[in-house]
Amino acid sequence: MSKRKNSSVSESLNKRVRAVEEEDDDNDNVDDNDQDDPVLSQVQDGGSGGDDVVRDAGIVESITLKNFMCHTLLGPFAFGSNVNFVVGNNGSGKSAVLTALIVALGGNAQATNRGSSLKGFVKEGESSADVSVTLRNRGKDAYKPEVFGPAITVDLRITREGLRTYKLKSKSGQVVSTKKEELMSMLDNFNIQVNNPISVLTQEMSKYFLHSKGEGDKYKFFMKATQLDQMREDFVYIKSTKHVTADKVEQHSEHLKDIKQNYREKEECYKSLTSLDEMSTKLEELRKQMAWALVTEMEKELEPMKEKLQLDRKSTEKYDEKVDEWKHKVEESEKKYKQIQEQLEGITQQVQDLQPRCTELKAEAQRRNTLLKSCEVTVHRCKANLRDLEKDKAQLSTRINDLKLSISQTTGAESQARTEHMEQIKAELENITHHISTLSQQTDQYQHACTRLKEEHGKIGRELAVLQKSIDANERNVRTLESSRSNRLRRFGEHMPALLTAIEEAHKRGQFKQKPRGPLGYLISLKDPELALAVEVCLKGQLQAFTCDNYEDEKVLQGLMARAYQGGRRPTIITSQFIPRLHDTTRRRAVNHPQYPSVLQALEIEDHIVANCLIDQRGIESILLIKNRTEARRVMQSRNPPQNCYLAFSKDGDQIDNSRSYTADQTRANYLSGDVEEEIRHLQKEIENQKAQATRIQQQIKKINEDIKQNEGLLRRTYMEQKTTKDKATKLQLELSDLQNVEEPQSEDLNPLEEELQEIITKIASKRAEYEETRNQMANLRTSYEEAEQEYKRHKEQINTIREEADPIKDELSKTDQDVMKCKHHKKHYEEKRSTHLHNIQTLEANVKSKEQEHQASVAKATEISPERVEVRRTAKSLDSEITRLKAKISSQQEQQGDREEIVRQYHEALESYKNLTHQVKNLNSFIKCLDNVMNRRLYVYAELRRFLSARCKYYFDSMLKQRGYTGSMTFDHKNETLSISVRT
Repeated sequence: MSKRKNSSVSESLNKRVRAVEEEDDDNDNVDDNDQDDPVLSQVQDGGSGGDDVVRDAGIVESITLKNFMCHTLLGPFAFGSNVNFVVGNNGSGKSAVLTALIVALGGNAQATNRGSSLKGFVKEGESSADVSVTLRNRGKDAYKPEVFGPAITVDLRITREGLRTYKLKSKSGQVVSTKKEELMSMLDNFNIQVNNPISVLTQEMSKYFLHSKGEGDKYKFFMKATQLDQMREDFVYIKSTKHVTADKVEQHSEHLKDIKQNYREKEECYKSLTSLDEMSTKLEELRKQMAWALVTEMEKELEPMKEKLQLDRKSTEKYDEKVDEWKHKVEESEKKYKQIQEQLEGITQQVQDLQPRCTELKAEAQRRNTLLKSCEVTVHRCKANLRDLEKDKAQLSTRINDLKLSISQTTGAESQARTEHMEQIKAELENITHHISTLSQQTDQYQHACTRLKEEHGKIGRELAVLQKSIDANERNVRTLESSRSNRLRRFGEHMPALLTAIEEAHKRGQFKQKPRGPLGYLISLKDPELALAVEVCLKGQLQAFTCDNYEDEKVLQGLMARAYQGGRRPTIITSQFIPRLHDTTRRRAVNHPQYPSVLQALEIEDHIVANCLIDQRGIESILLIKNRTEARRVMQSRNPPQNCYLAFSKDGDQIDNSRSYTADQTRANYLSGDVEEEIRHLQKEIENQKAQATRIQQQIKKINEDIKQNEGLLRRTYMEQKTTKDKATKLQLELSDLQNVEEPQSEDLNPLEEELQEIITKIASKRAEYEETRNQMANLRTSYEEAEQEYKRHKEQINTIREEADPIKDELSKTDQDVMKCKHHKKHYEEKRSTHLHNIQTLEANVKSKEQEHQASVAKATEISPERVEVRRTAKSLDSEITRLKAKISSQQEQQGDREEIVRQYHEALESYKNLTHQVKNLNSFIKCLDNVMNRRLYVYAELRRFLSARCKYYFDSMLKQRGYTGSMTFDHKNETLSISVRT
């Protein structure tokens, strides 16, 4: 920890202790105590200050932003000395000003709640961002006024790589310092705390505090606002520093053992002298052991290298198997692609084969319709002839009746009555015959109407069922989006939060070797929101997928999914070994277009495991995103398409490759869209339109049901009336036959007229028969025409059905094409891995060969020193240490034999050094014990300060509620670190 932090901690502790002492001296005057407390005075001040105090130091005079966030140039803003308000529309730069102020005054990126790293604040397309903040530096609290003058300018530059540099300038513009320590000292002098929410309250922190319902969160906010949290961290730091000091003391104790050992050796040399011959013999033996110890250690180093080389050679077979496996999959995918293509061509040929037949059926239907029209003309002509004959018959009957009237005067009333009755029966029979014909036509009409209405009812019913399914799906999507307002994870399914909670608990219990990642769509974000639909169509079901490191983790995850998704469709699980680094796609694999990004470049993916999974499964580094559909076709289907690019997507979700293009099924993004409210409004409007359409369809169905019921009732009544009429006609015909069999005397003048009448009746019967025959022929032609028309419609429907069957085959062909590209991608990946593996084996073989040569040279050298191999258990390092010590001892003995006073002097020096170090270690242990006592006292003062601050907060809280006519309570639980607040009217 820096010196600045230590000094600030001690100063804050002293200030807080003085505040506590002053509060103990005068508990009656609460207002005075509040003003003495530096923490609470900052909370109450709010920047307004008193009238008697002039605060000229640390006030922000102006701020300027350049290429910061989404603003090219913003400012300079000149601020007043008191309260300032910054207003403007959304996107005008209000939050950017506050964010720039926090970052320029030493705050980190997380404190702004606007990004995770500084490089995210650099405007897209620019290499760096600049922020300039001018602070007033006048009055008694000025910071180095003789150096900086009446104003200090802090210039911050942030590069695209996330590096930031500071320049502190004086009023004249001269650079005084470029060190961040100087900035921290200045901020301490001005008491500027950008990380304290009481000083700088961002939108996210205010929302977090207002929406937080947890008592622990409120307590954390209290600790951070009063800087008690910082004091506690300082205590933790001092405690850790004390442990480090204790470790160093322990290390000195270990060093003391070495000093003591040296002292013992000097003492041994001082007390007794050994023979130089014995030591020389021992030295020679140690040299032999040293030579063979080096050989042994080299053999130990060589053995694992050989074992690794052998294992690598065996693992080469696995790489060969993988390459062969993916080569086989490529062949199968290409074969399947060819089969589907042939199947699609077969369907196209089938449609072409059926088309001539459809044309023939249409011509046949038209020909029969022509015959029907001709027959209808003949029927109308026969009907007109029959009507003329009926008129002649009526005229002739009138003449005969007149003659019979005269005859009836002579033949009697009985003959006249019989004749009249016969004429009446004939007229009635003729009317009944016409009525039966009319009823037959009505029956045909009602039957045809019922059939047509039932077919229309079935068709509209199917449309209503499809529409209702769409309404249900949209309502589920609306519920999902509404629940995702507070939790974006619910976009991926209502069971997804519970599943992730279960995964987290299972990971804590150690059931996973590696924690699964997912859903993948939740772990990625878009740099450009306009590309949401394109990315979603590209990734499809992989947005809801999970990825696991191994098959055991997959089984555990499947069990968790079975409990979370009971009876529903589960997310896909992708099992692939987690690699601890991001795939290198810059060489030979990734597309790099100067104008358009790839899917990988358009996404922000913090977890490299998620990125590797999408690279392996979808090849997102080789897919371009081109917003304009026409431009995408021009780029992809030109003679020179982009290198390493096999697919492109437009912003509308259209898929374009080198030879084809497909339109997207969906029109809006469901998982990656940023504006949830807009999606909800769009779906609600679509649901309203669909419900209105469903209501109209239901009304149509109701109207059709009523028409069917009405026509069926008319059909039944017509059937009954036709049956009754036919019975009546039969009775009248029998009665007429009986009357005709009675012989009557007739006049000779009446016979020619009756013969003529009979001839007309015969003609009428003949013409009626011709009319009936023609009418029946017309009915047959109408039936034939309707059958031909139905046959033509069925044939046309068959062609349309075949064409519809071709659509999923086209989709399957596209999917198979993607599988072919994916298999080729994996095949190329494993071929590269095998090539790298073989290169590593060659390198390892060269290292082993070089090590073996070194080993042979070492054995030859050791044989020169000692022809017979010596078994050594000690390490070469320890032997070397003992040889060095023994040489020193021999030299010491030689010198001792030459100069005894030197040996005595060395002995006394070793003794003095041993005593001094022993005394130092003892003093350090005493200091650590004293530090423990001091820390215990300061921790007690910290607890007392925390208690007084919490009491003062409760006092101000009660006073504020009392002023507003409310009652409530504020309860601190320092043991459990909770703060509960309640207000009652």
